[in-house]
Amino acid sequence: MGRGSYALARVAVIVRAPAGWLWWPGVLAAGIGALVPGLTGRRIGVLAGAALFLVAAVVVFAVRRKRYRELARAASRAGKSVFLQDRAVTVRARRRALRWWLLLAFLAAVGSSFAVPAAGGMLLAGLGAGLWAKALWLGRWERANDALLWVRTERVSRGRPAGKAVNAYQTTGIVAGDAGPGGARRQRTLAPTAR
Repeated sequence: MGRGSYALARVAVIVRAPAGWLWWPGVLAAGIGALVPGLTGRRIGVLAGAALFLVAAVVVFAVRRKRYRELARAASRAGKSVFLQDRAVTVRARRRALRWWLLLAFLAAVGSSFAVPAAGGMLLAGLGAGLWAKALWLGRWERANDALLWVRTERVSRGRPAGKAVNAYQTTGIVAGDAGPGGARRQRTLAPTAR
């Protein structure tokens, strides 16, 4: 990158990246947990897990939405000198940053089944569902405004695209980069680069 240039990562990709890594291990942990009688019994464990799933999904979906909206409304157009980070690079960076936390969360979810069967796994899955829903919500904003939201990579080193370190978003045209609205992999035959 030349002088004055910097890298941008897609906001929705950062949000969406951990969703699958929470959902599938959560489902697996809940399945394993359902095989364990536990201290409370399976029925209570599953009911508690269902409540935890809903609460976790709603809280993760709702948290900091006002901040996302404010940053999106105030976003400026990205300059020609910026480098748009590929979706795979963003996802790989998030995976590397979170891998030990995700492993510990999975082990804790499985371990908690000896007390409350399946509940820990369902909580983990709820966190993933909430992140996925938030990425879809961002995708709806992007489609409605015909713009993709980006954030400077050095501002999200801890994976918080609406954290205190982030003071602005930037936008590009809807076909920029290799991820569609909401952060999903773009299905395309050409490689658009328009901004």
